[in-house]
Amino acid sequence: MKLSPLQMARYQYNPKLPGMLRNGISEICVENGNATESVADQAKIQALFPNTYGKNEITFKKGQNTSEAKKQIVGVILSGGQAPGGHNVICGLYDALKATNPENVLYGFKGGPSGLINDDYLIFDDEYINQYRNTGGFDIIGSGRTKLESEEQFAIVADVCKKHGITAIVIIGGDDSNTNAAVLAEYFAAHNTGVQVIGCPKTIDGDLKNEDIECSFGFDTATKTYSEMIGNIERDANSAKKYWHFIKVMGRSASHVALECALETQPNICLIGEEVAAKKMSLAQIADYIADSVAGRAAKGWNFGVAIIPEGIVEFVPEFSVLIAEINELLAGEKTEKFNALPSWKEKYAFIENGLTKESMAVFAILPENIQQQLFLERDPHGNVQVSLIESEKLFSALVKDNLAARKAAGTYKGKFAPQHHFLGYEGRCAFPSNFDADYCYSLGYNAFMLIQYGYNGYLSKVSNLSKPAEEWVAGGMPITKMMNIERRNGEDKPVIRKALVELDGKPFTFFAANREQWAIETCYTYPGAIQYFGPAEVCDLTTRTLALEKA
Repeated sequence: MKLSPLQMARYQYNPKLPGMLRNGISEICVENGNATESVADQAKIQALFPNTYGKNEITFKKGQNTSEAKKQIVGVILSGGQAPGGHNVICGLYDALKATNPENVLYGFKGGPSGLINDDYLIFDDEYINQYRNTGGFDIIGSGRTKLESEEQFAIVADVCKKHGITAIVIIGGDDSNTNAAVLAEYFAAHNTGVQVIGCPKTIDGDLKNEDIECSFGFDTATKTYSEMIGNIERDANSAKKYWHFIKVMGRSASHVALECALETQPNICLIGEEVAAKKMSLAQIADYIADSVAGRAAKGWNFGVAIIPEGIVEFVPEFSVLIAEINELLAGEKTEKFNALPSWKEKYAFIENGLTKESMAVFAILPENIQQQLFLERDPHGNVQVSLIESEKLFSALVKDNLAARKAAGTYKGKFAPQHHFLGYEGRCAFPSNFDADYCYSLGYNAFMLIQYGYNGYLSKVSNLSKPAEEWVAGGMPITKMMNIERRNGEDKPVIRKALVELDGKPFTFFAANREQWAIETCYTYPGAIQYFGPAEVCDLTTRTLALEKA
């Protein structure tokens, strides 16, 4: 396989560890913190996790290692969507494991949780692992979205671990994956299997964070990748001066990616779903807000601009959420087959009109026909609308176009409006990790093994103080149950890790809100450029604007 010069150079990069972890395995001890409780629903979570609830947070310090010396056979899986840096978590885990005892073994289970269930694995060695250091993607063992939820699955996993003598499993994933890690850890503890479970926080969406987990890995690289492209589009817009670019970015359940990209590039418009929900904004109000910027810039002779749209924005619009709920009900069960059997859109439209309330039909009617049809594309496994398939960037440009047409008819707008559409998604998930993510992920993996070595179960690998140089990072662990609450899922109460949404009183949003009126009318674009891997630390080791503002 021919390697690119960058790939060869990245193989040689030595990720930076927190200062304490650089002391050597024999000089790392544990400092116990406070006992923990879940973020909400404490009694219910404790009842569900009697063996792993309420444990102490811990921090690793320099000192005599007092852990039990024994051979460790560890399994690792990648779960869910890709995020830059996943390979380095495994590399850090492998290096710590081998540094402790060369006889230790690391199993990589292929294709995510299903690899554990199907006993599909490889055993890592130096030659194999060295091919993936500091690279993007999850191709080292692949990933998957199988959920570990049932007693039957847990029993199979326990048997697989017993077969190979596995002492611990590391699950690298997002909020759902780490929820599964917590449940599996509880099962192992309740059945005295002797197998530990450690989680690592991954998601480019940025919604796996709290007072302890400052940042999920992959967010830094993905947002830098998107921001480079948005900056390029801004420069093109400012050069051609004739297009309005509507750019949808990943982030269904939270708008962290959109906000970070806006802080990096200063576009004319950036919608924040959490604000839309808080203000109960309608589609018409959002269209009017964007159209104000278009008209204001046109009055200055600038018929161009850039708008960032979060992937899941429509779910935050109250009237649209009601519409989606009614459509889900309209097509429940066998009704989907009846609807699909109708031969024309005209007949399907009549079916819809007859099934929706008057209020939801009014919302449905203002949507462009292509968006209306997208609401009736293939359903998800639960029979619901797949919101990610809705081209919200085209939806809002169409609504803005209609709004501007009405203004033109009223004589209040005389500009030109020519929209262009973009969706930045997969482009950011497997990029070469930034130095920050390369360092952070390697530290998470190295730290995960230290949690294993000291016997912890149901813990999340935690590295904090991330806005500082890596030397000052703090490594430790926290019980996964601390992040959990009860939510209603598919008609049942389920313990889940609470998603972190954009905080409207937080420093990143308030900084954005203080500047967006100027950005909406003036041309204040900034151009981040490509991720830099070589050069001065102030250029190459920059963290996100979000984290910098939060920790300022």
